[in-house]
Amino acid sequence: MAKDTKERILMAALEMFSQNGYAGTNIRELAASLDMGKSSMYRHFESKEEIWNTLLDRMIAYYGERFGSAEHLPPVPDSLEGLVEMTMRMVDFTVHDEKIVMTRKVLAIEQFRDERAKALATRHFLTGLTQMFTPVFQGMMEKGLLRQDDPEMLAFAYTAPISALIRLCDREPERTEEAIGKIAAFSRHFIAAYGVK
Repeated sequence: MAKDTKERILMAALEMFSQNGYAGTNIRELAASLDMGKSSMYRHFESKEEIWNTLLDRMIAYYGERFGSAEHLPPVPDSLEGLVEMTMRMVDFTVHDEKIVMTRKVLAIEQFRDERAKALATRHFLTGLTQMFTPVFQGMMEKGLLRQDDPEMLAFAYTAPISALIRLCDREPERTEEAIGKIAAFSRHFIAAYGVK
């Protein structure tokens, strides 16, 4: 029961943080959104900061398990079309999973206030994707699917535009379908430029 209550608190906090930021969210409103008193909230978490840090820990684990990370690499595709398919599965998850969408919004808001949020924003919006795709592209080169090049630079060149289009989905949800179409077109353009036929 206590575990379920903690999960409910974290989900409500994620929603409020993604809308109002950390500073714009107070414990009284968070507790009220769950039909709880402040004192009940403090039985589960000592402070708003503890909620914040627990939430970030949970979302890092959630993202790594479901999307991938430098520690949880996706498999190296066996074909050029396999790269497109893998990319689009990852994009579908990151654009449509509500927890991930709210986490990106929280990081976008809080990266200028909180050092941990800044580091996570850099990792999730830029460096983590490059680190994850570098060994993927290295493996594809070893399989003879991509022409020989610097795999880290290829990973950066591949993931930066995709990341930018995902952020467009967050800012303008009505353009999600358009952005996903552009990501698919870009992925195919990339393999046309770097793939070995």
